[in-house]
Amino acid sequence: MKKKFDLQLFTVPTNETVTTDLAPAISVDYTSRIAENITALQELLGVTELQPMAAGSTIKVYSETVTMGTQVAEGEQLNLSKVSRQVAATYELTLKKYLKEVTAESIQKFGRDRAINRTDDKLIGEIRKGIKTDFFTLLGTGTGTAASGSTLQQVLANVWAALQTTFEDKDVTPVFFVSPTDVANYLGLATITMQTAFGFSYVENFLGLGKAIINPGLTAGAVIGTVEENLNGAYVPATGGDLAESFNLTSDESGLVGMVHMPNVSNASIDTLLFSGVKFYPELLSGVIKGTIAGA
Repeated sequence: MKKKFDLQLFTVPTNETVTTDLAPAISVDYTSRIAENITALQELLGVTELQPMAAGSTIKVYSETVTMGTQVAEGEQLNLSKVSRQVAATYELTLKKYLKEVTAESIQKFGRDRAINRTDDKLIGEIRKGIKTDFFTLLGTGTGTAASGSTLQQVLANVWAALQTTFEDKDVTPVFFVSPTDVANYLGLATITMQTAFGFSYVENFLGLGKAIINPGLTAGAVIGTVEENLNGAYVPATGGDLAESFNLTSDESGLVGMVHMPNVSNASIDTLLFSGVKFYPELLSGVIKGTIAGA
């Protein structure tokens, strides 16, 4: 008869198999999915390329002001016009770390793949939500000329006009961020075709003015507008280097996120460790126009 001590030792190789067999496949699948989601947001915002930066790098956003010289009489010295570009804010690009555990009991009850995938999905949803929240927080600090109107159509038109003035003589593509409540009110009078990307609903060429992205984070009556050319993105690469090697991170070719699954024998669980450092931001805060629907 085998001793109880021998039976306990028999469980160790099973845990080791999880590391070499399951973890890479699950990690590859999820890093690819997360990267595809981030790429979808990148394309939605019209950001041509995400800039790789080291963790701790400083991102500077600017405001521009133009002071026009007054006109003078014939033969008098001309007054100078001045374009000033000031640093409006700085942000640190940080590497964010996420750790999640799935217990042995959960794996026993639901199965290994289902237990890990279910909780990984929730983790990824929160990471995606965080990227959106950070982006809209930055948009909310825009300093461009305010616009207003009595209807969504009027406000969007006035925001569009302000963008044309701000980016005069430049070939730009306007993009607007609106509340679902305001869009719902508009839908009572018109029919539009909506698409989805990165958890957003959006409308191409809304009212003939530009892309409208519907953001539940905006309060009713608030509209934000900028141009795609004013939006940028940066990330901390999760491939190569000491970080990826030290934690044996798995990533797709984009390097936007790094992930690893590993057994934790100290508490009988499977850990998911994920690193991500993606940030979208406007380069010019003075190029972000905020509009208000009166009475909304």
